Amino acid sequence: MTKETKDSLVKGTLILTVAALVARFLGVFQRIPLVHLLHEEGMGSYSIAFNLYSILLVVATAGIPSALSKMVSEKYAIGRPAEAERIYRAAIWFAIVAGVLMTALLYVFAPIYAEHISHGGPDATLATRAIAPAMLFFPLIAIMRGYFQGRQNMMPNGVSQVVEQIFRLVTSIGLAFILLNISLGWGVAGASFGGVMGGIAALAVMLYYAMKLKRRDAASLKENVSRAAANEMAAGHALASSPARYSEIYRSLLKLSIPIVIFSVTVTLVYAIDTSIIIPLLEGTIGRSEALGLVGIIGGRAQSLAGIPIILAIALSQSVVPIISAAYSRKDMKQVGHQTTRVLQLSILSGLPAVLVIAIAARPLDFFMFGHEDTAFGMSHGPYMISLLTLGAMFQIVMQTSGAVLMGMGRMKPLMLHVGVGIAVKLAGSFLLAPWLGIYGIIGSTGLCFIAMSWLNLRTLRKEVSFTILGRRFVGLTISIVVIAGLGIAAEWLTHTYVQPTSLYRINEGINAVLVCGFTAALYPLMLMLTRVVTKDDVKNFPAPIQKLIGKASRLIGRS
Repeated sequence: MTKETKDSLVKGTLILTVAALVARFLGVFQRIPLVHLLHEEGMGSYSIAFNLYSILLVVATAGIPSALSKMVSEKYAIGRPAEAERIYRAAIWFAIVAGVLMTALLYVFAPIYAEHISHGGPDATLATRAIAPAMLFFPLIAIMRGYFQGRQNMMPNGVSQVVEQIFRLVTSIGLAFILLNISLGWGVAGASFGGVMGGIAALAVMLYYAMKLKRRDAASLKENVSRAAANEMAAGHALASSPARYSEIYRSLLKLSIPIVIFSVTVTLVYAIDTSIIIPLLEGTIGRSEALGLVGIIGGRAQSLAGIPIILAIALSQSVVPIISAAYSRKDMKQVGHQTTRVLQLSILSGLPAVLVIAIAARPLDFFMFGHEDTAFGMSHGPYMISLLTLGAMFQIVMQTSGAVLMGMGRMKPLMLHVGVGIAVKLAGSFLLAPWLGIYGIIGSTGLCFIAMSWLNLRTLRKEVSFTILGRRFVGLTISIVVIAGLGIAAEWLTHTYVQPTSLYRINEGINAVLVCGFTAALYPLMLMLTRVVTKDDVKNFPAPIQKLIGKASRLIGRS
């Protein structure tokens, strides 16, 4: 692995991780006032609308951003920037047309899904139609992000994510507060419309960076094209006299992107399945009101917190795809193996502490950030729902990163098959386990889906490239998890039972959350060093800030 490639992965991952963390924080922060304004019933309608919109957003772009990233990186790797730019322009037109069509479809068919499939009622329909115009902007934004990703320039993507969330947060909360004076349905619609304003702001950012890059490339592009032409002529291979037709470009993009979209939509689809089937499966047992409240908890609370541990995995996945693609196109399988090992190790070891912290501290985090649930049923089950869904996110991390490597290698057919198996496991598990375990059967089947996909992805990778994840250190990691879980759960029980310094429960829960999260997070590096899961050689491959943190932890236990 060259230093340039290593730095590219680390730099790109760092930019996307910081941006995603900020965006995720803003997204979770947005849910806090919305939960108080809309309550569980309103959040249930909001979640139904948002999850449907998220699915259609991925479908509207048809995986083109990831396919575009792969194709652009390959073209630049072999010195054909003009072809990369033409592919980019074709993708832009695709995004514009797709955005218009999907906006119309989302608006027209909103009642069918919101009322007849999800049983969310008229409020969910209104919320769905309010967010529909966002489809005009986000396909184009996604295409531009894919292009910058292919150029291994992650800054525009990171900045646009943060700006999008800021505008979404301010608009959602402000409109929800104002429109609640009309009705709950209009308040939910106002919250949904925040996505439209976020899209407009993000598009403005991407256009700024696109114009900046165009000016920078203006001179160098001609030189690169001339050099590539001279090289090919010298080799006896003249460049084509006419550029590739858009129909040929679309054929190539769609052939590559259809499997990508199926993989990319997996998590969103699984979460949408949850919000769609909870009411039909559980209303006969616990009543429609309680079931809609559970939709609000899982969509407004659990999915928000469970999405935090996978942030780095997603950033790693986005950074590694163009690097793997470029190496694979050069037949450099040694580098592909190195990158596979590195991205899997980093994603697991960096995602695990967040999973443990959130899963163990689910109760104080839930009650401090969102307040007690509206119903006794929700109050009894909300923290456990958050904890179980977050534990399943660990397997989502493995699924995401291993799938990204397969994507970079162009192994789309097995990836598509694995998604089909995972969704089948999700559906079968939900319908089989829900009558027996209720909401926990539905959430547990989500974890089973990610486990199945992770195992299938890794099995396919083993046949293609040589890599290692943890090897013998898996035993040490298991011991570390057991010890951290045991001590963390004990600390959570002790603080919840005995640490009540004020008369305000939100303040008490906030103090407990800080104590439990801090204690659990501090245990993680200590246990990894004690069990030799992380060695000095591993630390050398980590980004500098992480090296310093681990070095301090090592000195604390006398292992400098």
